[in-house]
Amino acid sequence: MPRRLGPVTLAAPLSRSTSATVRGYVALTKPRIIELLLVTTLPTMVVANRGVPGLWLVIATLVGGTLAAGGANALNMVYDRDIDAVMDRTKNRPLVTGVMTPRAAAVFAFGLEGLSFLVLATFVNVLSAWLAMAATAFYVLIYTMWLKRRSKQNIVIGGAAGAVPVLIGWSAVTNNLSWTPVLLFAVIFIWTPPHFWALAVRYRDDYAAANVPMMPVVASLRRTTLEILVYSVVLWMVTMWIGPVAHLGWVYALSATVLGGLFTFYSWRLYRHAREDTADVAEAMRLFHFSITYLTALFVAMAVDVLVHSH
Repeated sequence: MPRRLGPVTLAAPLSRSTSATVRGYVALTKPRIIELLLVTTLPTMVVANRGVPGLWLVIATLVGGTLAAGGANALNMVYDRDIDAVMDRTKNRPLVTGVMTPRAAAVFAFGLEGLSFLVLATFVNVLSAWLAMAATAFYVLIYTMWLKRRSKQNIVIGGAAGAVPVLIGWSAVTNNLSWTPVLLFAVIFIWTPPHFWALAVRYRDDYAAANVPMMPVVASLRRTTLEILVYSVVLWMVTMWIGPVAHLGWVYALSATVLGGLFTFYSWRLYRHAREDTADVAEAMRLFHFSITYLTALFVAMAVDVLVHSH
């Protein structure tokens, strides 16, 4: 179990320009992750509304969701600053380099969470606000503080937090939940392990050095890539159920079929080249990058299908 490092072991805050400090606080929120969350939220709102929702509702939902996700990501960096300092992939994060103190980062994070709840509860609805807070609590308390350093299933269970934005998007429009958002939640939940494990194959040594039990560290690469392939097939099956349940047509059906086939193909290629202790890193990164394209294209296809069939 990695030892929590005290603040004295990390770089002391340095005198920096205002722009560098602002960039540091933005980096705390992990903007690239937030972008992916928003890509799933907006199409979900279109499906729930059976058309484009009101502009102000969309803006309030996306702003509230961005604030909640940013605060959760910042709290993750506060807690993980010791292992971030060990890993090459994360050693330049703002709390490692000393852009701000952990206390300042925590205050910033809680401020974002409070503002998120205020925006969602005031301009969207209370259900969406509480869903956002639940996602943050799950990500920070269950994934970051409990599972990440203790279980090889960390990202499997922890992935639930990243799936909540579709519930928020649906509830923002309908003020309730139904089977369709549950299936959308399941898609992201099942997509997360193959997406993240592909990246973890690339950074296997990093996670091992930090004593984080990601699947490629505690299991053979052959076993890891087999599980990636299995999750990909299950993901493909679940995406095909969404069409009938959400009353989507041929645009979505064709897109889900092709995208699922490609995702499974890339996963199979990674598995085919893997051995017990070696894997094709280029194949792993190819799958990782495609997985982002996959999720984006799948949700965009849902929205396009609704808009095509609503005219």
